[in-house]
Amino acid sequence: MIHPTAIVHPGAEIAEGVEIGPYVIIGAHVRIGRGTTVGPHTVIDGWTEIGEDNRIFNMASVGGIPQDLKYRGEETWLRIGNRNVIREFTTLQPGTVTGIGETVIGDDNLFMAYCHVAHDCVIGNRVIMANGSTLAGHVVVEDFAILGGLSAVHQFVRVGESAMLSGGAMVVQDVLPFTIASGNRAVSSGLNTVGLRRRGFSEELVGRIKKAYRLVIRSGLKLEEALRRIREEIPPSQEVDHFVTFAEKSERGLCR
Repeated sequence: MIHPTAIVHPGAEIAEGVEIGPYVIIGAHVRIGRGTTVGPHTVIDGWTEIGEDNRIFNMASVGGIPQDLKYRGEETWLRIGNRNVIREFTTLQPGTVTGIGETVIGDDNLFMAYCHVAHDCVIGNRVIMANGSTLAGHVVVEDFAILGGLSAVHQFVRVGESAMLSGGAMVVQDVLPFTIASGNRAVSSGLNTVGLRRRGFSEELVGRIKKAYRLVIRSGLKLEEALRRIREEIPPSQEVDHFVTFAEKSERGLCR
């Protein structure tokens, strides 16, 4: 199901059931899994691996060389999972040899129009990037995160699980899991309680996370002391443990 105006390199690996629209260009090292659709005028290039049942809309640029002046044409990869929606004019770029060598995108993510994912990023599952949101290189975005429209994330920053960036947020430090960050040079502006309840978190679990949040963000304690008190005062759970571990591993500091 390849439109006659599309140009598909004979070296590309296209599975059964893939639909390729008019004027699409697909490079030699591309692999596309079954059930994926590629909209008109899209370019898929480089060493790019795309899973099954993805929907790529028109004018997307997938796998083009990274916007890194050190890149010299090395074999580095863009790996995309399954059931992602990639809307118009989105740009997704591969890794670099000075990074991890690949950009990795999980499953069931939504990239709205004009999103940008730079080299060496790692994106989990069920992430939503709203229109015009942008990731610099080496960014990590964990599962269920939501990036508001026109938000931007500085290189090497991590956005935690179920975190939310408000529209227009300029993020230069790590965003703790389950929290909201907003503003130009974003700061923490609350707990993402609506998102947690939508995920089915119990009131008891939300309460534990809220107490951990208050100790780190609102108490005025040094981070080490706040994390010590979380371990001592809050019953353990996978989510609270992740909150603490994420904070401990921060290299750029936390949005507080």
